[in-house]
Amino acid sequence: MTDAVTRRAVREPSLADAVIPLVALVVLIGGSLALFGLDALDGPIQVALVLCAMIAALVVLKNGHRWEDIQAAGQRAVSSITSAIFILLAVGALIGTWNLSGTIPTLVYYGIQVLSPTWYYAATALICGIIAMSIGSSWTTAGTIGVGLVGIAAMLGISPGITAGAVISGAYLGDKLSPLSETTVLTAQLVKVDVYEHIKRQAWTSVPAFAIGFVLFLLIGLFWGPAATDVGDTGSELSAIGDIYWITPLNLLPLLLLVVLSVRKAPASLALMAAALFAGALGVFTQYAVVRDFVADPGLNPVRAGITAVWQAMATGFSMDSGIADIDQLLSRGGMDSMLLTLWLIIGAVTFGTLLEEFGLIGRLIDPMIRAAKGTGRLFLTVFATAFGLNVVAGDQYIALVMPAKVYRAEFAKRGLAPTNLSRLAADSGTVTSPLVPWNSCGAFMGAVLGVPTLVYLPFCFFNIASPLLSVTYGFTGFKVEKAEPADA
Repeated sequence: MTDAVTRRAVREPSLADAVIPLVALVVLIGGSLALFGLDALDGPIQVALVLCAMIAALVVLKNGHRWEDIQAAGQRAVSSITSAIFILLAVGALIGTWNLSGTIPTLVYYGIQVLSPTWYYAATALICGIIAMSIGSSWTTAGTIGVGLVGIAAMLGISPGITAGAVISGAYLGDKLSPLSETTVLTAQLVKVDVYEHIKRQAWTSVPAFAIGFVLFLLIGLFWGPAATDVGDTGSELSAIGDIYWITPLNLLPLLLLVVLSVRKAPASLALMAAALFAGALGVFTQYAVVRDFVADPGLNPVRAGITAVWQAMATGFSMDSGIADIDQLLSRGGMDSMLLTLWLIIGAVTFGTLLEEFGLIGRLIDPMIRAAKGTGRLFLTVFATAFGLNVVAGDQYIALVMPAKVYRAEFAKRGLAPTNLSRLAADSGTVTSPLVPWNSCGAFMGAVLGVPTLVYLPFCFFNIASPLLSVTYGFTGFKVEKAEPADA
């Protein structure tokens, strides 16, 4: 009997087929948040996403696809996040060795003395924006300087949640406007526009959105920052950091190495791991007392103690027992194992999203939306809803960026709208909103490395909220909406 005979006929998905997995997502995610609150990210949401993927698989099977096809789609889903997996593991290792070597403590020590609570949030956004623009990576920015800035906030007694929002606002501004950013380059390629023309068009929403966020951060600092803390209270923490570590600019060499490697376009995971290993090796010489205390085995010779400390910091993170709670909480972090919950979350979300995409369930929902978007403003709103919806249901910014760029390109051309409109709108809607969703790969990453739950920092990601709102507003008003010769239908 031939394969053609044994296989069932494959049916196109119905509207109900497309809606069922989304209803399951809403019910299971909502139920996990209702039962466990913010602790839902410690496992319950991961279980919900795996169950949603299984429900989607059942719908696909019902439509006549083979289980082997579903398995292959799952394999493609996991292979698509290989880069993210290695970046996450490298960031975990980096946080561990940077605490061991004194890199993060040195950033905190200097930062406390320089940054005032009055303008701390605004300065955080600006610093992260400049760094992200220079290296082209929001993840690297948040996982390095962002960790230090959130740590400084905790030491100053101001809000880590608002600080995390400022870190993410700045990181995504720089990511969007940097020609070194892979998402910026990818967006331009998908829509077939020059990358520098794409960046120029993005500036029309990104710069005003960041200005709005910057002013809001300044106002929060002016009205709430000084009342929230007395900077003089940080003296004991500064003294403790100085007693534990040898504070020297040499401790910032791993950060310099990371910037150099990023500017030279080294792969992010390799650059992060190189900076982690370099910090560990440097720390053995500059912070030997810390290394000895961390290993807690006086019988080891110096070489073995150093190797053991670096290896352990990369694997399970660095831990400190200084007797000062704020210092211990700040420095006892990192390790590859600290990223495993995040990886579980990303794998579940991307597998679910890939099944919806590859077997036509998302397309079944998008086609009616395109037909209903009669005017330019409604078309812009539809693109935003598609991209943000994909960030929610697919759990990956690349799906949320690629699909709208591919699906709506012909529609923009048919309506005589220049492709730069779509490239700007796709980036504003797909890239920028990705860290606002807890189970999205970006939201999970930011929550894990910054130590602040996504739902806590979300209201303060002013840039990430303002940027898509401005982009959609331009569509309704016609401001900066460029025209082109309509393509033949």
